[in-house]
Amino acid sequence: MNSKNRNDMRNNALWGRSGESRANAMWGRTGKNRANALWGRSGRGIVLALVAALTVVIPLGASAGGNRGPSNAHTFVAPGLLDRAEKNPGQRLHLIIQSSAGTTAAASSVRGLGDVRKQLDVIGAVAVDVPAARLKELARNPGLTITADAPIKLSGTATPYSNEMWPYESGVAKLWGSPGSPAPATGTIAIVDSGIDATRADFDGGARVLPQVTVTSRTPNSPGDGRGHGTFVASIAAGSAPGHAGAAPNARILPIDVMDDSGTALTSDVIAACNYILQNKAALNIRVANFSLHSGAKNNFYNDPLDRAVEKLWFNGVFVVAAAGNYGSPNGPSGVLFAPGNDPFVLTVGAVDIGNRPALNDDNTAPWSAYGYTEDGFSKPELGAPGRYMVGAVPTSATLTKERPDHVVSPGYMELSGTSFAAPAVAGTALQIIARHPAWTVDQIKGALMLTAKPVSNAPKGSTGVGELNAARAAQYAGTPPNPNRAIDKFLAADTTGTLSFDSASWNTAVKANASWMAASWGDASWGEASWSSASWGDASWSAASWGDASWGAASWGDASWGDASWADMSSEDAAEGDASGPAPPMDAAASAEIQADPDLALPLDQVVADPSVTDPASVAVSALP
Repeated sequence: MNSKNRNDMRNNALWGRSGESRANAMWGRTGKNRANALWGRSGRGIVLALVAALTVVIPLGASAGGNRGPSNAHTFVAPGLLDRAEKNPGQRLHLIIQSSAGTTAAASSVRGLGDVRKQLDVIGAVAVDVPAARLKELARNPGLTITADAPIKLSGTATPYSNEMWPYESGVAKLWGSPGSPAPATGTIAIVDSGIDATRADFDGGARVLPQVTVTSRTPNSPGDGRGHGTFVASIAAGSAPGHAGAAPNARILPIDVMDDSGTALTSDVIAACNYILQNKAALNIRVANFSLHSGAKNNFYNDPLDRAVEKLWFNGVFVVAAAGNYGSPNGPSGVLFAPGNDPFVLTVGAVDIGNRPALNDDNTAPWSAYGYTEDGFSKPELGAPGRYMVGAVPTSATLTKERPDHVVSPGYMELSGTSFAAPAVAGTALQIIARHPAWTVDQIKGALMLTAKPVSNAPKGSTGVGELNAARAAQYAGTPPNPNRAIDKFLAADTTGTLSFDSASWNTAVKANASWMAASWGDASWGEASWSSASWGDASWSAASWGDASWGAASWGDASWGDASWADMSSEDAAEGDASGPAPPMDAAASAEIQADPDLALPLDQVVADPSVTDPASVAVSALP
């Protein structure tokens, strides 16, 4: 960026080049009214800045200590209940109350406060209905353990399915399991976004959702998910509603609300979310974190605070998935210029338009999906995944629903597009891989996803990284996956406590001295396997040639203009906006037949949901899914 561009107007790939009114590659070039390549052309647009604000919700009830049963002195209230009651005082709570003095005492504690529905003598407890406004009063009684009467999800009795084609073409459907062969238990995925409407069938009525961590610094921020973006993202990653199954329908979900109802948040709050994940990863078994957002400020990855935060997760065994961004152009590479998608360690995902048939000859990169080099010379994204014309869950009261009612396909569901929705398809897949290969490192998981990717022959070079997600093949990989981060791992340094961090000084010295420092990473024989299209690895985009460009070391990044407060702490979602038109590709009989003909994607017969009109068992595998 030259000095002229830095004087009175910022040259930003998100906003484009402009004076007082910014033109945005995502919104189009206009004056006061922005046109958006994702929304279509309209007279009025809303900038969707994702600002992450993380306020940890701490239960007010005291723990009973180390005893196995309830204490005689203290009352324990399950995490999140008091917070939920305070925010929704008119709600009626279904609770189980245990008492150290037995069933009678448990029932007496509710007298005048609620209704006893059932006695549970085996544990000295009662099931009750209590107005949320009275919970704090109930909690003043000593010797109680108060927990939610949560719904129970039956195991192995139902087969997840989707009416959309993307789970089948990407291979995630093959990992869902079936009554005869249930999928292995997965860990927890953290959705760093706008929160989640946990009450939905998409999340088993909340049975798989951990208490929401609300850290939003901005207002207004409605309880649950006022924006709707987080619910949509979570449903792609881990939804389980009939007809709308996501990548990991049995996963536990940790929603971290970092946005207000307009979709804005602070980058510092996203960093706080990373801190919460790191502190609680063992206790909550957090294995994957999804970031469908990007910073509003360009930076070198080794200086950017958000990049450093997601690296802390990566170095501590949390697999990080980041959206590439929606500021791309169909005319050529835009670069991937913003954290955390520009970080070389984490897996960055671009959006693929899967066309109308599972056959790959109609797949292409979504025209707005960002791709190209980062400011530090790394080619991004590493992988593409379905992200155009996706159908996901959105609360009917969310601002997204109100802004784009034309994209509502049924009550509580919208059709939207964005790298925001490609990322969770991969994040859910990563959780499925971990369930099958718990000893793999985060680098190996990244390697397996890249090694098994499917080529996208119509896509511009590098726009989908090494190719399109093939979830089943990645999860079933039998060898030891190569480490795509091997070249940069040698610049990691540990402090006296054993904590890893990136040694940027050593890295800069090595890069200046040897532009081919990274070449050895791709020389590993395992990358040359014939099982995938290795041509992309021979491409200059993955080789040392990218380091010959002096732009990565440009002095302009030392310019104080990038420290401007108006840019330094803002992020934006990537992005909950739908294309102007285009229905989601359906899973019909013809698509099912194509899926069953592909050995990587074909489902076992007991996982195929057959058309009830089909009477010939031999036809089940190619019958229409509902």
